[in-house]
Amino acid sequence: MTHLATITMSPWFAQADLDWKTFALWSVVKIVCVVGVLLFFVAYSVLAERKISAFIQDRLGPNRVALPLIGSIPVIGPFLTKLGFWQPMVDGLKSFLKEDFTPAHVRKVYFWLAPAITMIPAFLTVAVIPFGSTLGNQQMVIANLDVGILYTFGIVSLGVYGIVLAGYAANSKYPFLGGIRSSAQMISYEIAMGMSVIPVFMLVGNLNLNSVITYQTGHLFNWVLLPNWLVFKQPIAFLIFLVAAFAETNRMPFDMPECETELVGGYNTEYSSMKFALFFMGEYANMIASSAMMVTLFFGGWTLPWFGLDQPAGNFIGGVLHIGIFIAKMLAFMVFFIWVRWMVPRFRYDQLMNLGWQRFIPLALVNIVVTGAVLWLLAGH
Repeated sequence: MTHLATITMSPWFAQADLDWKTFALWSVVKIVCVVGVLLFFVAYSVLAERKISAFIQDRLGPNRVALPLIGSIPVIGPFLTKLGFWQPMVDGLKSFLKEDFTPAHVRKVYFWLAPAITMIPAFLTVAVIPFGSTLGNQQMVIANLDVGILYTFGIVSLGVYGIVLAGYAANSKYPFLGGIRSSAQMISYEIAMGMSVIPVFMLVGNLNLNSVITYQTGHLFNWVLLPNWLVFKQPIAFLIFLVAAFAETNRMPFDMPECETELVGGYNTEYSSMKFALFFMGEYANMIASSAMMVTLFFGGWTLPWFGLDQPAGNFIGGVLHIGIFIAKMLAFMVFFIWVRWMVPRFRYDQLMNLGWQRFIPLALVNIVVTGAVLWLLAGH
């Protein structure tokens, strides 16, 4: 007993206990910050969608909601009002205050479970995405997994269950058809998306997302203006991943699961109030997660090859700057997601499936074989 007490109170155990507490504290801080920022971007992505669609259609969009005190501040108040800055807050409040009606004919347990299952995978996905280099001695990633990409695809594949459950639980034909369409569509494009990233990891030689970013530092062919981003080495992989991301998030031109002209609203037809809002929050959260993955895999993550911004920060300002670079790249993809929705017409369902099975999967296979052959030749065989 005395020997055990001596071991328990030894400096090594005390240090290990302190390290564990520090790790847990910083993990909680990073989780709270990332989830808070993600929810902020989800809310204002809806506003961005409404303003960008208004710009495309030559109208104003939300510009009426004003808070009594802040709205009276000269210059700032009217500017924020015209910008529609307060609109997401009002929309969120409306979702909470509307009647949460559950139809009598639905399967209630699944009906309540489906919106949460739709929302959760997007939050779990961002846990392994490096959104910056370092702040102090802390890496700007919640979980730095050696199999980050495998974890990501494992979590993303769970998202379809929420939509399928919503269609099944509604006990109605239009939601059911939307759920069936979603399951077929997401399964089809998951295969193409997963195969598209195989050449990336053949080049990097690692499944860790931090290693992918490190590989993309510097300049391509030593050309000062050309970054060493994988989009230039694997343009076909990026194209397949990009289109598959549209299909996986059920965005135009692949919004067949909710296709209003055919299915009224698809899988969410029977939902109201906050449960209805959760489906849209899940959609935008998945868009953000997909954008973050594309930035990480193909556009260098938090790096820029100029001014020394492709190396881990040695100070606080540099770390914040890297986070800003990552967010700026991610927001550029979000704008592209929104722009495509309002510019490209919807595919027919047979066109959607043919594109996935007869075009992208064979193309992804060819890309893997060509990449392997090039690497084999460059290795001197």
